[in-house]
Amino acid sequence: MRFARARLTEVFMVRSRSMPTQNILRMADLQHCPIWSSDVEIKSPMEKGSEKELNFIRGIWHTFLQHLVALKYQTLPIVFEFHCNVAERSADPRAAVSSEISASAMSKARVYSDVNVVRPREYWDYENLTVQWGDQDDYEVVRKVGRGKYSEVFEGINVNSNERCIIKILKPVKKKKIKREIKILQNLCGGPNVVKLLDIVRDQHSKTPSLIFEFVNSTDFKVLYPTLTDYDIRYYIYELLKALDFCHSQGIMHRDVKPHNVMIDHELRKLRLIDWGLAEFYHPGKEYNVRVASRYFKGPELLVDLQDYDYSLDMWSLGCMFAGMIFRKEPFFYGHDNQDQLVKIARVLGTDELNAYLHKYRLELDPQLEALVGRHSRKPWSKFVNADNQHLISPEAIDFLDKLLRYDHQDRLTAKEAMAHPYFLQVRAAENSRARTQ
Repeated sequence: MRFARARLTEVFMVRSRSMPTQNILRMADLQHCPIWSSDVEIKSPMEKGSEKELNFIRGIWHTFLQHLVALKYQTLPIVFEFHCNVAERSADPRAAVSSEISASAMSKARVYSDVNVVRPREYWDYENLTVQWGDQDDYEVVRKVGRGKYSEVFEGINVNSNERCIIKILKPVKKKKIKREIKILQNLCGGPNVVKLLDIVRDQHSKTPSLIFEFVNSTDFKVLYPTLTDYDIRYYIYELLKALDFCHSQGIMHRDVKPHNVMIDHELRKLRLIDWGLAEFYHPGKEYNVRVASRYFKGPELLVDLQDYDYSLDMWSLGCMFAGMIFRKEPFFYGHDNQDQLVKIARVLGTDELNAYLHKYRLELDPQLEALVGRHSRKPWSKFVNADNQHLISPEAIDFLDKLLRYDHQDRLTAKEAMAHPYFLQVRAAENSRARTQ
């Protein structure tokens, strides 16, 4: 057994009022880090070549130290070193930690990385949620409107108010997953363009839970999208970005952005982001399940098994949606399985940048997948322009798309950056004009 050492030079805020620093740090209860010193040098036993042990240590420490930062305590230098490769960076003590460590495969969100660090545990600890059940008899099913892997969806009516609603009857899944969806919907309630959870009910006998949502008179995207004008697309993507920036700012990744989960009432020009069943709270350093998102909208990080992904996954999915809309090619990346999905992406974005991405995060493709991917040069976006879609294409549309569909999730626009892109200049101007007249 050898010891791995972790060091990262930063300045953090640490309390020094009533307890010595050593005691404060012990409060983290880090079983993997038993040895302490004045500069917080951490040593942890690890198997030879194990990256996950280092990632685990770094993730927990970043989370803990960010918590100290947020509390605005006194400064103390904290040093981490991975495989004896030192990365030093000066930082505002209150800034999120985002050092890139060359010998580590770790990745961390560029924005909103510490949201769940500074919030109380009950905000993100969905496993301990106590569900307040409403009365199922308040609702009646009118007709079936859809189904998914985890639910059956119906149009319904509230018999007390006579208002239409959506009733999502959940299929048997782990209680933890149901609680996660409920907690996330409660946390996001009232956010821009996020579907509103109205009630939670369950059958008295079978105990089958149902979620009651606001009604949106949406048009099937396969019917709607071919009719959208250039301005319509700009408008609806901007509205979707509002929902994404809001959920990201609340420390939540949607993880299933796709046309099926974006309800649009075109008559009212109303958009709602729905189906938060795969959504998850973001914690820096945490490794997540890569079996999320629908195949055509899966980011490269999922397809190459990079588990410490973040909000930027949603931005790739948005990019796939956007490409499908402007090029009138749905889905844009049409893989027959997960391996073929990466092949389809590589045929557009090229393999040089894919290899650079893999190298940066110390990832290796399975030899079989590597053979399938082969070697491809990057395909210019202009190759997708034709007589049917050219009225939707502009230099700013191509630039916007190019900044979303990047292998490296750290290079993609954030939702807030995306909203500031020149592609939305007209939309922002119209919104500002409406605000002035109100």
